[in-house]
Amino acid sequence: MDYTYTIIDQDATSSLQLQHYLEDYGDFQCVAQATDHEDGLNTILKHHPDIVFLNLDHGAALYFQMVKELHLYITEFPVLIGISSGKEHAYDAIKNDFFDYWLLPFNEFDMRKTLLRLKKQLPKEHTGTTLCLKSYKDFHYLDTDEILYLKADNNSTDFFMKDGSTISAFKTLKTFESQLPKNFIRVHQSYILNMNFVSRINYGKGLCTLKTSKMQLPFSKTYRENIDSLKKVLSKNSITTLN
Repeated sequence: MDYTYTIIDQDATSSLQLQHYLEDYGDFQCVAQATDHEDGLNTILKHHPDIVFLNLDHGAALYFQMVKELHLYITEFPVLIGISSGKEHAYDAIKNDFFDYWLLPFNEFDMRKTLLRLKKQLPKEHTGTTLCLKSYKDFHYLDTDEILYLKADNNSTDFFMKDGSTISAFKTLKTFESQLPKNFIRVHQSYILNMNFVSRINYGKGLCTLKTSKMQLPFSKTYRENIDSLKKVLSKNSITTLN
């Protein structure tokens, strides 16, 4: 499983450089970017990244306050890595439990040591993939690896399975959005899909095609950011040809 990360940085150049470096290491997926502390806080609460990279050269005090505020809203705290052109914020970073502190310009050796240490101390484990649908005294257990997609049906949700079966649950789609593993993404007001089954993304027609059933699911502009993240994941280990 990949480590997800968010970059909070006013400097577009250093943000792009960081993404470029992380692509070479693998196992790291950028889920969002922000340019200030308010947008950064909202981004973290929305995407729940594993790692947050903070450029402390602009408004460091506000970022440290944002870190303290995060404790009010979340229980699973992200790994924090500070970035700065100088060492003046290092002490405050240590006080706020930052995992590491990188100096600009980026040093590839320092980055490699940090990322390897992170993987060793916080290994990614394959979490439970069983979803329990409870209705009165009936408990239905679904293997999430077998779920192709979910579809909203008024106040209930239909689960479309790999074996062709459909299972209904009397809860809204939004209820399941936060309970499913990270390989499930919302692409439409009515659909959540399992990215492991996506074989094609057609931006022109606004459609995702699934491998198993060749089913085409629509995606909307509201969830374009999720589709862009999906494209990055699928493209990371693929061979690209241009027509």
